[in-house]
Amino acid sequence: MELFPDYQAYLRQHRPPALIVWGPHDGYMPEESARAYLRDLPDAELHLLPDAGHWALETHLGEIVPLMRDFLGRVLPA
Repeated sequence: MELFPDYQAYLRQHRPPALIVWGPHDGYMPEESARAYLRDLPDAELHLLPDAGHWALETHLGEIVPLMRDFLGRVLPA
């Protein structure tokens, strides 16, 4: 974790487009962890999947794929 401040500084300086899709029932990284990214990336797009947990991609792929496609369609050059 000693590099975490460097990661945060990078995010604040470069502000890359970011899609955050999170399972708020994640016992390892709770909802507050997702919201913490918004301090460094205030323009990030955050989606909390109400009944998802740590394995959201595995359990909610059908909900996440459209979010990813939409996001990438907006941020990637044509």
